[in-house]
Amino acid sequence: MKTIDSEGLAKMLVTVADAMTQQRKHLIELDSAIGDGDLGITMEKGFQAAAAFAKNNADLAPGPLLVKSGMEIVKLAPSTMGTLMGSGFIRGGKVLDQKMELTASDLTLFFEGFLNGVLLRGKASPGEKTIVDILIPVVEQMKAYQGDDIVEVLACAEKGVQQGLESEKGMVSQHGKAAVFREKTLDLVDPGSEAVAIMISACKRSVVEESL
Repeated sequence: MKTIDSEGLAKMLVTVADAMTQQRKHLIELDSAIGDGDLGITMEKGFQAAAAFAKNNADLAPGPLLVKSGMEIVKLAPSTMGTLMGSGFIRGGKVLDQKMELTASDLTLFFEGFLNGVLLRGKASPGEKTIVDILIPVVEQMKAYQGDDIVEVLACAEKGVQQGLESEKGMVSQHGKAAVFREKTLDLVDPGSEAVAIMISACKRSVVEESL
């Protein structure tokens, strides 16, 4: 697959929303260990709202569609992670301007914008066991890809996710309620990072299904 339009993005967001629903209990369990325990609920609400908006507004250009879908996440999931996810979509969507179809390079630009949105909003630095430590290798792997296939560039994103999750094993959480647990978080998966992993895996699965 060489390009994806707004209808494809809407289907992608539906796939992500379904994945968040399926993984709701898993995210709640991870978050209960070091946080409020509501991550699964907020991710489901936020992405279900984004998916519903995208399905009903697929006539918008991809950039504005992603921006407004991000706004839905912020509105319906008014939590720290909901705000970060929504901010990522908003910043990432803005860099796409009014292009009607996105290429592999455009998706890379989106995720780079997503990372910048998270950095701007969350104020976290690399090495602090947050979604920043997942998104940085995701963007690096995508930028290193020289081809034009959307499935392949998202496979690179998945590779970045695994790289980030592996590196987080040696990190101590330094933000939010998880920071209270300090060294106890060394062997625990950061819940937000797991949510990002679920999102990116669902994005790839959606385009794989579309390309069959």
